[in-house]
Amino acid sequence: MIYWNLFLAFFRVGIFGYGGGPASIPLVEKEVVKQYKWMDDEEFGNTLALGNSLPGPIATKLAGYIGYKVGGWFGMICALVATVIPTVVLLIILFSFVEALSDQPWIRGMTTAVIPVVGVMLAVMTIDFLKKSRNGLKSWQIVALLLASVVLIELLHIHPALLILALLLFALLKPEKQKEEDA
Repeated sequence: MIYWNLFLAFFRVGIFGYGGGPASIPLVEKEVVKQYKWMDDEEFGNTLALGNSLPGPIATKLAGYIGYKVGGWFGMICALVATVIPTVVLLIILFSFVEALSDQPWIRGMTTAVIPVVGVMLAVMTIDFLKKSRNGLKSWQIVALLLASVVLIELLHIHPALLILALLLFALLKPEKQKEEDA
């Protein structure tokens, strides 16, 4: 039954994750954390952060890791197949359709209308992550990390993976005494 649930969860993500990997992240979170409770919010956040620091599409990285964590190697295969197959089939159908009707204004409008929806989904997830960060950080630390991230990523063009890696190393190297004081 666990393999069927893995397949269904990631199949839904594959079918409804229109807009690419980042658009599917809130859907993965809904399935994995809220629906099936295979992970809690913190573990999902850590998995997402680490997955974003590695190369490749985020949806397949999440499916592979979560599938393996929940159901071993066969669970990983179920989750990966369920994530990839709908996308491949829909891509073939959609591009055939869009290519045939690309001169129609309603096709251009349809593809343009998806962008704000994906933006809202990502904003909601961002707000959720900010709320969850209160558990381990003070408000001024959250604001400082937000501002530093914007400056490093947007203005200085530092790759987000380097920022995530630096923060992970900082957390690992933080003295035990300071860790206890922060808690």
